[in-house]
Amino acid sequence: MRIGELADKTHVSVDTLRYYEKIGLMPAVKRRGSGQRVYGDAELETLCFIKRAQLMAFSLKEIAELLKIRSNEHVMHEQAQLMARDKLVLLDEQITELTELRQELSAMLADCEQSSSDGDCPIIQGLQHTK
Repeated sequence: MRIGELADKTHVSVDTLRYYEKIGLMPAVKRRGSGQRVYGDAELETLCFIKRAQLMAFSLKEIAELLKIRSNEHVMHEQAQLMARDKLVLLDEQITELTELRQELSAMLADCEQSSSDGDCPIIQGLQHTK
């Protein structure tokens, strides 16, 4: 399939696909005589792997490492497990922070809904205060 077809199929922009190839995240693919890239199932699977890893908050650098693990039968799974454990710790920290922010914003919204519209807006006031 051509680059545009792969982009449409995976909801990734053509520029992103080219960038992934440029930085080595996607392997260089075969080209037609006209210079057009030709992608197959292997590239589709790799791109789906990348997208799924991104959803799990892995950086492109971390994804590159995971792709190396994926393609090397001799690398032990412990490295992938370690990366996943580290990512879980980070995600738990982010969830805690986001939960606190959500509670704070929810309280500001409740204050705003209960206050008169001619006074200071509790949301604006809350955003101006630093902790």
